[in-house]
Amino acid sequence: MNQPLIVTAAQKAGPKTSLAVGGIVLLMLLALPLLSLLPADSSLQVSAYTLTLVGKILCYAIVALALDLVWGYAGLLSLGHGLFFALGGYAMGMYLMREAAGDGLPAFMTFLSWSELPWYWAGTQHFLWALCLVVLAPGLLALVFGFFAFRSRIKGVYFSIMTQALTFAGMLLFFRNETGFGGNNGFTNFRSILGFSITAQGTRAVLFLLTVLLLVASLYLGWRLARSKFGRVLTALRDAENRLMFCGYDPRGFKLFVWVLSAVLCGLAGALYVPQVGIINPSEMSPTNSIEAAVWVALGGRGTLIGPLLGAGLVNGMKSWFTVAFPEYWLFFLGALFIVVTLYLPKGIFGLMKKGGEQ
Repeated sequence: MNQPLIVTAAQKAGPKTSLAVGGIVLLMLLALPLLSLLPADSSLQVSAYTLTLVGKILCYAIVALALDLVWGYAGLLSLGHGLFFALGGYAMGMYLMREAAGDGLPAFMTFLSWSELPWYWAGTQHFLWALCLVVLAPGLLALVFGFFAFRSRIKGVYFSIMTQALTFAGMLLFFRNETGFGGNNGFTNFRSILGFSITAQGTRAVLFLLTVLLLVASLYLGWRLARSKFGRVLTALRDAENRLMFCGYDPRGFKLFVWVLSAVLCGLAGALYVPQVGIINPSEMSPTNSIEAAVWVALGGRGTLIGPLLGAGLVNGMKSWFTVAFPEYWLFFLGALFIVVTLYLPKGIFGLMKKGGEQ
């Protein structure tokens, strides 16, 4: 039987070839912001739309990688990672709104006749404090939630339901105008970041480069964890938690660490997403977004690190086309894709390539 070309290529490709392909992809990503700085009449110039679209997909790829750490290695299927992503985005959005408002109140507060900033907005005019909030907001929430969930030994489908309920509750909370986060409209109309125009080509290029660096750093961190003793304990926790406990390990600490780390990575991705896309609203906390993230990981191959990046790129690339050509059919296609992956690709695209290489 003739094998697909992608499987045949995987059979011939060794680790050196994989590294070479990864290096080429990285060079291409690093070249995009440089090409965006070329004059508009240049044939090699990359448009602001393209740079923003790729930057958004890279932020989603970081979320997929973060989810893979808890689902692929620790066996914890989270359907609430969209909440951590949005919290990081809102933390950065608070700084951007203060930057746009100057000494006054953000525009949406003026419209709602607010007389002063809420106490939790204190210090958000400082970029360093905003960065702290980007890490602390999702990190502390994950720490508190994870502490009680893992202490109660909640796992499996019950854990997934609880994470989905958590992100749904967060979405309902942020939809309310009185919470001070812009309600249904969220934050938008950003003007500058650190004094630089947020729409300038140079600013967009720097934000894109920071996103690439965060993705590479997250991938390297995940690779080091997977190859360490900690990573082996996580996989043992995923495959046989009771046996691990009989060996004298307390799984709660391992689960809590990787859970909080995953939430922080999502928050950082959200912080880079907001200035590039130019908006953050409660719809980012929608349970549908978290389910989509699970589809990215499942399609690419959970427990592989590289697979979720492929899945995020493929699904979001298809979504960008579908929502323009056939917007009403995107959710049907996404559901069908998840069913096909579950039935015929349990280890995802990366697992299929690996299996073909071993034959």
